[in-house]
Amino acid sequence: MRYSPQTVQWIYDSPLGPLHLAASPEGLCGAWFQGQRHAPAQLLGEQAWPRQAHHPVLLRAQQQLQAYFAGEAVDFDLPLDLGSGTGFQQAVWRALLDIPRGRSSAYGRLAAALGRPQASRAVGAAVGRNPVSIIVPCHRVLGAQGALTGYAGGLERKVALLQLEGLGLPLQAFGQEAA
Repeated sequence: MRYSPQTVQWIYDSPLGPLHLAASPEGLCGAWFQGQRHAPAQLLGEQAWPRQAHHPVLLRAQQQLQAYFAGEAVDFDLPLDLGSGTGFQQAVWRALLDIPRGRSSAYGRLAAALGRPQASRAVGAAVGRNPVSIIVPCHRVLGAQGALTGYAGGLERKVALLQLEGLGLPLQAFGQEAA
């Protein structure tokens, strides 16, 4: 994955653990839980992106995330930079933005919506590499028949996010109510 050389970062202490936020000149380009799979190496080490506590996009992201974790129905309105992914990944990530709070979707349903009904595994791989956790709501994607499947930030966090959004068992599917 490729990121702007002008990317900056800050760490937001979320109720689910430290959340590394990153912004490029185009917008928010990352939100990764500490230890999350597929997080870029630039979060830590000698080549780490510089930390910038007062970056306007990072400040807005923190404010909106605080409201989200307080249980408010937040419509995230941050400029996003999803340019780190391939064209297909970006299409999947944009499709995730259409899943409303309190609803879920399935990998197969996303693949069909993208006009690629046989590509549910590829969609799953793209969902797993979503660089902007929570705000681009990959946690709202479930397996067939509502099965809880992996989450790069940890399955326990996925469950906590779904519960915070009011998705209990049985889970409500995007576009239909589960019985």
